[in-house]
Amino acid sequence: MENGKKIVLSGIQPSGIPTIGNYVGALRNWPLLQGEGRLCYYCVANLHAITVKQDPDVLRENTLSLTALLLACGVDPKESVIFVQSDVKEHCELSWVLNCATYMGELNRMTQFKDKSAKHADNINAGLFTYPVLMAADILLYQSDIVPVGEDQRQHIEICRDIAIRFNRSHGEIFTIPEGYTPKFGARVMSLQNPAQKMSKSDPNPNGFVSIIDTPDVIRKKLRKAVTDCDGIVKYDLANKAGVSNLLAIYTSFTGKTMQEAEEHFAGQNYGALKNETADAVIEGLAPIQAEYARLMANKDYLHEIMHDGALRAGEAAAKTVKKVYAAMGFNA
Repeated sequence: MENGKKIVLSGIQPSGIPTIGNYVGALRNWPLLQGEGRLCYYCVANLHAITVKQDPDVLRENTLSLTALLLACGVDPKESVIFVQSDVKEHCELSWVLNCATYMGELNRMTQFKDKSAKHADNINAGLFTYPVLMAADILLYQSDIVPVGEDQRQHIEICRDIAIRFNRSHGEIFTIPEGYTPKFGARVMSLQNPAQKMSKSDPNPNGFVSIIDTPDVIRKKLRKAVTDCDGIVKYDLANKAGVSNLLAIYTSFTGKTMQEAEEHFAGQNYGALKNETADAVIEGLAPIQAEYARLMANKDYLHEIMHDGALRAGEAAAKTVKKVYAAMGFNA
């Protein structure tokens, strides 16, 4: 709690332009959490991004463009704190302390480490292994009450809670124990080319994802190439019709229709109609975001101002927590 408000913390890596999966699953919901007795901290998590090799100039530009996209998606810097993770030194400071309160066995069980190790076999670094500890530091620094997560991030919330509870038992009531929160609005969007995998902005196949700033022509082409099946029936059936079900999930996410309404709408129509109308809905839904993004990217001084102000506000809150932690550890005279 801060000034009687519940604290919300969420972050996204600047490892590329977010996809419509990121938008539907997370970014669209961030503005909805603003106000109503909540204070939201929204983090551009560039420290997390370097577990994978990054070009410094590209990372710097991605950090700026992601800040613009958060604003374009409706995050209000007057209502929420938008900041860049590396601008708040306390993230690294608390992460080291928490590393010393985390067990190897806990980290060995993390499925994301196994998945990313398989994808980046030439760069299995210690940061990739201790990634969940830095995430725990992100959350606990702000005494977060609520952490919006998808189902694939549940394990990170669980280990964060375990670390916080263990630390509190040893050193006193320092940390708020956070609760994971899965927003009501947000289907899990899968790859257009491999619907068994989550849509990802780091997918080596550009036809597997739609980015938030893809042009209408590109969006239409990618959706036309989306994997379906041979029976020609538009029906939601994850087990047997994963590609078609994914297109329906995207369609309903951008139109607001229920799945039943979507199935009734496309009854008797072919996959071409489904792909075309899904493209129409995505293009229409992204148009105002893309326009605002372009306006913001033309005013980089303003973006730097937002990042600077956010770092000051986040840093003030983070410093209070680190001061308590250091005192509890015996670091302060």
